[in-house]
Amino acid sequence: MKTDVAIIGAGPAGLLLGHLLCAAGIATTIVERQSATHVLSRIRAGVLEATTTDLMRQLGLDQRLNAEGLRHEGFHLSSSLHSIRIDIVALTGKHVTVYGQTEVTRDLMDAAPERGLEVIYEAADVALHEIESNAPWIGFTKDGQHERLDARFIVGCDGFHGPSRRAIPESTIQLYDKVYPFGWLGLLADVPPCDQELIYTNHEHGFALASMRSATRSRYYLQVPLDEKVEDWPDDRFWDELSVRLGPEAGARITRGPAIEKSIAPLRSFVSEPMRHGSLFLAGDSAHIVPPTGAKGLNLAASDVAYLSAALRGFFRHGHTDGFESYSERALARIWKAERFSWYLTSLMHRFPSQSRFDRRMQLAELDYIANSRAAQTSIAENYVGLPL
Repeated sequence: MKTDVAIIGAGPAGLLLGHLLCAAGIATTIVERQSATHVLSRIRAGVLEATTTDLMRQLGLDQRLNAEGLRHEGFHLSSSLHSIRIDIVALTGKHVTVYGQTEVTRDLMDAAPERGLEVIYEAADVALHEIESNAPWIGFTKDGQHERLDARFIVGCDGFHGPSRRAIPESTIQLYDKVYPFGWLGLLADVPPCDQELIYTNHEHGFALASMRSATRSRYYLQVPLDEKVEDWPDDRFWDELSVRLGPEAGARITRGPAIEKSIAPLRSFVSEPMRHGSLFLAGDSAHIVPPTGAKGLNLAASDVAYLSAALRGFFRHGHTDGFESYSERALARIWKAERFSWYLTSLMHRFPSQSRFDRRMQLAELDYIANSRAAQTSIAENYVGLPL
């Protein structure tokens, strides 16, 4: 098999890039380790910046997004002293859209066959070869048969644990990593959300987040120690603790219901530099991870795709190499700013095991400053809606 661009990973980053390249007439094949059903079963964030929605609009795949997405013009930072509404429209002139990552993936996946985007699911033992040459290739096993996919470029959109980043020699790559000493216990339920906007809460018991996937489906989170187990959190215990952490006003508006999904996700910050080695490019979670605080993961992947698709179009249409020569530097400049914002919100809104009384007062002082400073609120709003490409 032969193609112009081989993409490893059929999550939203890989699918977005594949569609953009196909629309430009660039032959593209995606290789995915899991089944399509498994890919769609992943529960992820759902706050989309304009960068992401603009790409879906550019592809003409925004029909369900427009019909079902929820326009959000603000969000709340809450503590024992304050409930601060960050009015992102008034402060930036922009808004975000709540539309689940699973739904973005579904829209991209459903459109692939009719648009000629080939996706090979359940490809086992994926390995990258000759990435430092102009003729790299991917080897994998499909239905018990060994396959080879030759390409001009390979793009790794295969996440933190995929083979793409590991194919880069250790001597040429720098890794930056921070693992947080807690996780998020998430519950998804078919109940209306307790508020029309997201609520991030700093409580003495730990962080809580009230969010949603739609007007009838809610997603809630609680900060828990890393050694907690999902089975120790029956639904009633979760709802009781959520009500305490959100406070009496928001807690009273919670509609309880059976969990349709419950899981614990660890939090980490991670960046790999550079994002290109020879004919291999990295995009999305293969190159960077952010804590979910601030909802930057999918949106950073989309900005990677925006940069990289433009660079590859320039090469295949006009022979230009400047776009992909500068890809890593341009992408990383935006990534590090998003990492900073996610780290900042995580540090501000969570309780840390080693937190001193002084550290706690610093959190409260910062929240008090935000509550009374338009400049501070503007900075938060600008980062929340997404910095310019």
